[in-house]
Amino acid sequence: MKQLILLAISVTIISSCATPEKPKMNDLAEDYVKLVLEIGQYNSDFVDAYYGPEEWKPTSAKLDTIPTTNFIARVSSLLDKSNLIDTVAFSAIEKARHIMFKKQLTAVKTKLEMMSGKTYDFDKEAKLLYDAEPPHFTEDHFNKLLTSLEEELPGDEDLQTKYNTFANQFIIPKEKLDTVFKVAIDEARKRTNHYVKLPKNEDFVLEYVNDKSWSGYNYYQGKSKSLIQINTDFPIFIQRAIDLACHEGYPGHHVFNALLEQNLVDSKGWKEFSVYPLFSPQSLIAEGSANYGIDVAFPGDERVQYEKEILFPIAGLDATQADKYYRILALIGKLNYAGNEAARKYLNGEISREEAAKWLEKYLFYAPDRALQRTRFIDQYRSYVINYNLGKDLVANYIKAKGGTADQPEKRWAIFKELVSNPHTASSLK
Repeated sequence: MKQLILLAISVTIISSCATPEKPKMNDLAEDYVKLVLEIGQYNSDFVDAYYGPEEWKPTSAKLDTIPTTNFIARVSSLLDKSNLIDTVAFSAIEKARHIMFKKQLTAVKTKLEMMSGKTYDFDKEAKLLYDAEPPHFTEDHFNKLLTSLEEELPGDEDLQTKYNTFANQFIIPKEKLDTVFKVAIDEARKRTNHYVKLPKNEDFVLEYVNDKSWSGYNYYQGKSKSLIQINTDFPIFIQRAIDLACHEGYPGHHVFNALLEQNLVDSKGWKEFSVYPLFSPQSLIAEGSANYGIDVAFPGDERVQYEKEILFPIAGLDATQADKYYRILALIGKLNYAGNEAARKYLNGEISREEAAKWLEKYLFYAPDRALQRTRFIDQYRSYVINYNLGKDLVANYIKAKGGTADQPEKRWAIFKELVSNPHTASSLK
């Protein structure tokens, strides 16, 4: 009997000292998805898309106030557990998944802290939310770029007035908007599908809306379906047809989400990709690839040629000044980072809303009411603005470094598809 008792004690001691089973990614992924969906009940912008199990959606009504402390504790626990995962035997893509998962969690925690009142300066916020370090440019840098525009638009009026007068001849008449956009989207889809085999059932619904802080938005519905909305608050210029057709549709957000769902959620069962928290590193890849996708689908002179031959006539616009217009747009494109500087200065409290709007008028040639609309976007999305231009540059450099240059379209499309079908963040593109 005594020996049996000692044996029992020995077994108990061994059991209590046994190493607990290490957490597994799929288990943490489920907890993560459910947590993100719960947080999304308190902030309508927090969850951009969800196409996971219906039963994972919150079933209880949200509280009167957001339980931030509870949410932060839960995301911190997930971060701690993710650090305990044994990645030794992981493949390269599994390691990329693990790294991205932790960065997504860091972003969720940061946004929760911001929702509870914590503030970060622009650069710190961008790093924590989007895994990126925004570059800095001086006002003198932008002033020098304006000089080259003066040569394209001679005259006695100020540069902004001259540009707006010239550009107004390229506004799409409202009654032609739907036709122009549908033709542009169809062409973008055809070009994308030539290189990227799209899901057979993919489709979208196109709507025109008002009173938004953005110009276009893709609400991905899951199962390769999207709702694409175009804001018609302000005049829409002809180049925006291809911009938005590619950015929101092909090979932009619609394709990005469809490929992630197909490749990671459905094929691999990585359920964390079934939810898309907007304020996260995923957005830099989403916005950057959507913007670079315009150049991939309509490379070099092909875009201008297509617009002159197809879209200008449909819109009833005169194409004789199109080449000059696109030269000017290319020069203005070099001023793009001026928008980030306006956001940085405004959000850091260095300038007022009105001063930020004036900055946008001067360097990005926004009309006054359009500039104020853009400050609404900055209020709503804050450092998210870096994802469009910095994101595009990082994506472009990554693809070019791997040999995806303009003279190698097949390879460029192949690398582009790999990028938007797998786990990537800004730091993994360097």
